Amino acid sequence: MPGVEGFMYPNEIELQWSVLIVLYPFLTGLVAGAFILASLERVFQVEAVKPTYRLALLTALAFLLVAPLPLQLHLGHPERSYEMYLTPHRTSAMAMFGFVYLWYLMAVLVFEIWLDYRRDIVVLSQSTTGWKRLIYRLMTLGSSNISPRALAIDDRVGWIITIIGIPSAFLLHGYVGFIFGSIKANPWWSTPLMPVVFIFSAMVSGIAAVMLLYMLLTWFRKQTIDMRCVDTIARYLFYIFIIDFSLETLDLIHRIYESDESFRSLDFMVHTKLYISHIVVQILLGTVTPIALLALTQVLRLGEIARKRIYALAGCLTMIGIFAMRWNVVIGGQLFSKSFLGYTTYKMALVTREGLLVAIVLTVLPLFFLWALVTLLPPWPEKNSGSTPDPAPAR
Repeated sequence: MPGVEGFMYPNEIELQWSVLIVLYPFLTGLVAGAFILASLERVFQVEAVKPTYRLALLTALAFLLVAPLPLQLHLGHPERSYEMYLTPHRTSAMAMFGFVYLWYLMAVLVFEIWLDYRRDIVVLSQSTTGWKRLIYRLMTLGSSNISPRALAIDDRVGWIITIIGIPSAFLLHGYVGFIFGSIKANPWWSTPLMPVVFIFSAMVSGIAAVMLLYMLLTWFRKQTIDMRCVDTIARYLFYIFIIDFSLETLDLIHRIYESDESFRSLDFMVHTKLYISHIVVQILLGTVTPIALLALTQVLRLGEIARKRIYALAGCLTMIGIFAMRWNVVIGGQLFSKSFLGYTTYKMALVTREGLLVAIVLTVLPLFFLWALVTLLPPWPEKNSGSTPDPAPAR
């Protein structure tokens, strides 16, 4: 009978994927979204978002450094993870993640940041003292030529790397949705729209994160927020959010129209166990509300203070909604039996290897990495021009 928890096999009662697997696609989504925002200025010549270009790159790097840690902690023997490089399994989407991650980290993101910052690194290696001077000299990689021709080559190569990085960012996060969507035995996951929904939700979360970080760091530095920049970011966030929500709605309509043998079970689960996280948090608070707030700024002529508050609120609700979406996909897809008769619950411990405390630490850790990166490589134009002496002539 509907509403009655029936039989579940013992291997279905305990969830195999915990909150750490929820956190993993959330972090990689922020990486992909932040990089896409940076590409708006570099590739698509959206000059209005230029103040956030370097910040978006550093944000992507900070979160990318932490992204594999949830998977490492989830493994029974994380020390064996290096074996994926020694014995590659080309038919396994999970095994190939290591190569996708390494490609995006070293060949795309780090290389682009180095090319963009190379002039500043050379200047700082000549003007700083102490341990910073040593670090900057190591970061020059022996290249101290910052002549106009060399910088022009850097800019051209960086543009090409960004072009390559856009599909790479889609691949980095889209493959997560591909893994879920290809599991035919689970009707909650098995949909060809899953990779596309993951990519657009990643763009939404990454853009919202950079917008919030820019506003917060600018306020912390007691500088003036570039409203033209924030307005443009919010406008792109609004457009992409509508596409993301439309795709999720299309998937829902298709499930309702198809109404296969699993529909009653999934419908019961949405109205009971996932009602708060799915209906209230993800859809109402995390999707409909921020879209309405962003639409309000597009329709009405509001003052700067009002727009700032709306953008901050919409950004925070967006982050909550995207995390809820990841939660509902990963955890929700494991709460019902393969017979569609029984249901289970997820009990998250506080202090365990895959508990709440570890998840909080992994969520905050990228912010410390970002602080270190911003300290070492300031993304603010005023700190990179005029504040350091002219470098020595290139030889």
